[in-house]
Amino acid sequence: MAMALPILSLSSAVRASSVDIEQRIPYNPRRTRPKKPDPLTAASPPTLTTTLEKHIPKISISDLLKRDTSSNPQEGFGGSYLGYETWLPNPPKVEKPRSVLNPASMAYIGDCIYELYARRHFLFPPQNIEEYNDRVMAVVRCEAQNAMLQKLMSDNFLSQEERDVLRWGKNINSSKTRTKKRAGSAIYNRASSLETLVGYLYLTNVQRLKEIMEKIGFSSNASNPPAEVK
Repeated sequence: MAMALPILSLSSAVRASSVDIEQRIPYNPRRTRPKKPDPLTAASPPTLTTTLEKHIPKISISDLLKRDTSSNPQEGFGGSYLGYETWLPNPPKVEKPRSVLNPASMAYIGDCIYELYARRHFLFPPQNIEEYNDRVMAVVRCEAQNAMLQKLMSDNFLSQEERDVLRWGKNINSSKTRTKKRAGSAIYNRASSLETLVGYLYLTNVQRLKEIMEKIGFSSNASNPPAEVK
């Protein structure tokens, strides 16, 4: 008598073939995957420098401050603006700013005055807001400020007192900002020292501040072209 063979259904065959018989690695919650090497921290060949300043292109102050002066309006007030002798707001009366304010406070106001010079410089010819912002931002960057300070130093234009203020301004304690990380500590500190000098002269000697800003290349007023910067 023939024995009856079991009949496997199609679904049973599918389930049987889908069973994973390979041995898996046991789960380990502390398992860590190997980290991919960071190209920024990878070892560099000995011939390449690791300092940020070596990789920063040379900045042309003339190109930064260049503007079209052919369509500028003519002013009839001589060295004044609308009949007034000065265009800056009057600074607070501080006889010895360095004994009252710290370098960060001086750079705080100096940054504002410096940008005001930059905005006035690019006011004419009229541009849209995006063009205004692009031109001004290129000048107020710490790399540009560093280039302007280097020009003042190389031309021996600063007095001993002003050089002392620059050294004082380099002592500003600041956290690791994105700007400082991009440009490097040396350039960032020199730019801060220039802002400190601008703030100091704004509080003590506005006429000397005007001379220094014109020496850098900023226009003396909104319609005159800037001085030639080499």
